[in-house]
Amino acid sequence: MDEPERAQAATPLGRSPEEVAAKLLGQDYIADAALSMAVYLSVRLGKPLLVEGEPGCGKTEIAKAIAAATGSELVRLQCFEGLDARSALYDWDYPRQLLAIRLHERTESTPELEREIFSERFLLRRPLLRALDGDANHGVVLLIDEVDRADEEFEGLLLEVLSDFQVTIPELGTIRAARRPIVVITSNRTRDLSDALKRRCLYAYVEYPDRAKEVAILERRLPALGHSLALEIADLVQRVRQEPDLAKKPGVAETLDWAAALLALGRSELDPETLSSTLGFLVKDAQDLEYLRAKRLSPTAEG
Repeated sequence: MDEPERAQAATPLGRSPEEVAAKLLGQDYIADAALSMAVYLSVRLGKPLLVEGEPGCGKTEIAKAIAAATGSELVRLQCFEGLDARSALYDWDYPRQLLAIRLHERTESTPELEREIFSERFLLRRPLLRALDGDANHGVVLLIDEVDRADEEFEGLLLEVLSDFQVTIPELGTIRAARRPIVVITSNRTRDLSDALKRRCLYAYVEYPDRAKEVAILERRLPALGHSLALEIADLVQRVRQEPDLAKKPGVAETLDWAAALLALGRSELDPETLSSTLGFLVKDAQDLEYLRAKRLSPTAEG
């Protein structure tokens, strides 16, 4: 393959960042040029994509959109404090193993008992192993969600798996991925990640959308909303995010929640009473809600 051919090599998402953006748009995910480039190169180079940003800005949705666009299985590992290999990689089905041992004791014990109870029949595949051992024909998208919630020790385990895309189980041997999964790692930046993890990943940062992009997201995800109401919602959300004293600025997820609530109420425009009574769908913090209501936030900037 010569240089021009290599430059046009296809990925499951297309031959260019522009094709990636179009594929993601087909799944109602609007990606800007920088994010489309990061996704394209991550898939093309076979490197994990680390996506950081504020909560509720669509980081998790990237992996879901990639899986849907490529027809891949989505395997999600939700990180939490105390996450370890037994929860992330694999474990043994101890109750069934114990039952098998008791059945053997009732009959006659065999030298093959240990080999049998530590066979794949009793193996519990956790998300990381399921992603490595997934369907080679259709592919797998592995979402490692909110990695910053896990302990730093977990990153060491993650590095080992992502370096060679294989895991060794002492009783069974080494299991290698027949086809490397597409890996998306998200972080809300509640703590700094290790340099070792960052070095193994491509990086993208997802910011709050500007007004035009927020309107486009609303119209794409909630087409019944109408352009006029989408503009009103986006304008107000943009103003709320500019408030310096908020504990938690609303993300895109909150914008969509609020818009869906207005649709359910049959509203075609914002009025002060509706704004006040539904503000809790947008601002999900008691102090922030009290603060904004005290300011008598109005549907229009002039009010």
